[in-house]
Amino acid sequence: MAKQNQTKTPEPSAVVKPPLTKRAPPKAKIVKAVAGTDVRSLAQPFPIVAIGASAGGLEALEQFFGHVPTNCGMAFVVIQHLDPTRKGILPELLQRATAMPVAQARNRMKVNPDCVYVIPTNRDLSILNGSLLLLEPVAPRGMRLPIDLFFRALADDRLESAVGVILSGMGSDGTLGVRAIKEHGGLALVQEPTSAKFDSMPRSAIDTGLVDIIAAANDLPRRMIETLRHTPRATTRLADPEVETAVQKSAFSKICILLRARCGHDFSLYKKSTVYRRIERRMAIHQIIHIADYVSYLRENSQEVDLLFKELLIGVTNFFRDPATWTYLQEQVLPELFAAHPAGANLRAWVAGCSTGEEAYSLAIAFREAQERLNPSVPFSLQIFATDLDPDAIDKARQAFYPASIVADVSPERLKRFFVEDGNGFRVDKEIRAMVVFAPQNVISDPPFTKLDILTCRNLLIYLGSELQKKLLPLFHYSLKPDGILMLGSAESIGSFSDLFAPLEGKARLFRRSKGARQGLALDFPTHFISTRTESLMEPKSEPASANLQNLADHLLLQQFSPAAVLVNADGDVLYISGRTGKYLEPAAGKANWNIHVMAREGLRQELALALPKALRSGESTVCRNLSIGSNGASQTIDLTIQPIVEPAALRGMAMLVLSDVAAPPPTPAATGKRSGGRSQRVVELEETLEKARQEALKLREEMQASQEELKSANEELQSANEELQSTNEELTTSKEEMQSLNEELQTVNVELQSKVDELSITNNDMKNLLNSTDMATIFLDNVHHVRRFTTQATRVFKLIPGDVGRPLSDIVTDLVYPELLTDVEEVLRTLVFADREVATGDGRWFQVKIMPYRTLENVIDGVVITFNDIGRAKRLEAQLRVDADNIKDSS
Repeated sequence: MAKQNQTKTPEPSAVVKPPLTKRAPPKAKIVKAVAGTDVRSLAQPFPIVAIGASAGGLEALEQFFGHVPTNCGMAFVVIQHLDPTRKGILPELLQRATAMPVAQARNRMKVNPDCVYVIPTNRDLSILNGSLLLLEPVAPRGMRLPIDLFFRALADDRLESAVGVILSGMGSDGTLGVRAIKEHGGLALVQEPTSAKFDSMPRSAIDTGLVDIIAAANDLPRRMIETLRHTPRATTRLADPEVETAVQKSAFSKICILLRARCGHDFSLYKKSTVYRRIERRMAIHQIIHIADYVSYLRENSQEVDLLFKELLIGVTNFFRDPATWTYLQEQVLPELFAAHPAGANLRAWVAGCSTGEEAYSLAIAFREAQERLNPSVPFSLQIFATDLDPDAIDKARQAFYPASIVADVSPERLKRFFVEDGNGFRVDKEIRAMVVFAPQNVISDPPFTKLDILTCRNLLIYLGSELQKKLLPLFHYSLKPDGILMLGSAESIGSFSDLFAPLEGKARLFRRSKGARQGLALDFPTHFISTRTESLMEPKSEPASANLQNLADHLLLQQFSPAAVLVNADGDVLYISGRTGKYLEPAAGKANWNIHVMAREGLRQELALALPKALRSGESTVCRNLSIGSNGASQTIDLTIQPIVEPAALRGMAMLVLSDVAAPPPTPAATGKRSGGRSQRVVELEETLEKARQEALKLREEMQASQEELKSANEELQSANEELQSTNEELTTSKEEMQSLNEELQTVNVELQSKVDELSITNNDMKNLLNSTDMATIFLDNVHHVRRFTTQATRVFKLIPGDVGRPLSDIVTDLVYPELLTDVEEVLRTLVFADREVATGDGRWFQVKIMPYRTLENVIDGVVITFNDIGRAKRLEAQLRVDADNIKDSS
């Protein structure tokens, strides 16, 4: 163990030397080791941090490693999406951000703490027993998921010491890997999507609901180290029964009670080691050392109770998990199941603990493929009931949408056939989706599905204690038909119930239900009710108090003299029983059913069916007297009192049924042995029976009338709603027609505008070519002397550039010796009379300057047009002629 704590350096050939410059980039400030940042002494083996990144990941990686202390005691493996055709330079780039040695991963390279390893290009990376393994990519380019592959391998190899970090990137690679790490008790961190250049990968991981920490890339190292520092040592884990103290037991029980009170589920019989690990992870995230302090934190923060509940319900699954099991199911089990049923039979299956639905859809796909291979004359149908304790997981399963990373588990043929590509993921085909019914259910306390041909409960039993396992396996035997199939997870078994199930294939964990059952096996049938047995766990048990005379007397009265009573809800489900009710109630044969209408004995059942709804509807107590019921071959006369409950609020809507024995009516004097008297007694009994029948008919008539009124009222409301919907539909239809009409008009206008734009473009081109062909400098000004347009030749007169459009002409440098230019422009705008001048330049050139008003098609003056005609040649000829004329004059 001591050797593992030593910091080793990879071989020199594998270490990338830092560049010559000694200065790190400004954003990548290298953090030196500080006290309390070394996590090697906190858990064994040392943590390995897998970092997945893609587009925009380099900047995030630099920010991350720029804040990782040098002697942190952790190893880092970077999985970056790289171009397989180019040589990777990522190690050199990361070396500038950290003082830890950065190496490109090589095959069978041992992972050491305080080192960084980078995946090479065109390779997949895995890990086994702390050594990196390079693999040839099998998936085509664009379909590779190297982050998921390494995260899964790391979870299997490092268990609770595995840490997964998702940084910036596109797609959903890493999502399934995060699930695997959380399944094994590891830590999952994700970059805050708003701080990532590309947020697809971070958001996909966050959508799993399994991420522990979400923060900016530069803050993730600090949060990760603080969490790992508060992770208990392997030698002092709370889950170890040998070190569990009375205080810890009490705290554990209180946590279970808080969870039950908040979420309605009892975790006290789950495996303590599993529950403790989840509790420890939440304690580490909040940096809480003592479990008693965490109990206080839970009591003060109800949201943390919800988060702990979600942590305990982590359901990690994937499509076709353990492929060998599914292959055996398709090739061996399902064909035998088809052969044992008539063609076209409807088969039933139950997927208990379905999580987000992958297992249920895998079963549906496997069934469909197996049936197509056999091609029966009349196709079979399969109804799959998929249940889970987590309602959020059920909601996701119902959506039937999964990230693109499922390509790692689903073959391209299955993807093409049974899935539809939808955005950044895949959606299960409607045909497969219709085969599955999802529902939230607690397999421990809710009634099971029955008459099943297939029951899958994979990777659920491993989280339950032995007591719950002994309860569920007989229940599964009860739920399955004879020769039904039970599928368990790869790490699960049937334990001591080999007489209930016969193994089909040991490695595949497939079992067939035996036809017989163990003699004397007690079936603990679930009900809707939550046991209150753990309430006494809030505090350590105290010694019994001294006997109290009043309490003993009250107890005696309740036991010996109080009438039998039953508390039921509006549906007649039995919630509580007081006293001995065996004379009045009897469990029905067959499937267990705790309903008062089923359990009531003959003579009570009919009166109860009429009186209970009436009492609940009226809110008043109802008494049925002198009811004669059959009891063990004899007759018993009782009074039935039904009292609706309004207070307390917790019992509102329920009813208390009180059953009281009464003396039988005395026989008439004429009944003493006389035949005529016997006939009179018979007549009396018949009259009483007839009267009861009349009363029942009257009650039924009243109830029917009330029901008719309610139905009439409901019908009127539905008619009103229907009329409103019709009106709304008409309005929507009208709006749709208007929108279509408007859309057509807009399309017409768009075509016209496009035509105008084309014409304008042609006209603009014609004008530009016309102005250029004149070889004349021209400048267009608006009413305030700002440049509107100019020709290329104008740049020989004014120092104009394209950016000068919109600037005043007075700001532009010119070679003209013409200080009155703007004055003449203003005069032309005022008088609308054009100006014509000959102006020289400083370098001896001459231009004829014409200033004319700019008229629009609407005959509106909107500026001026200034043209500059080069008359330098004419001026030179004029000067030459003058010289010649002077010479002739002088010679004459």
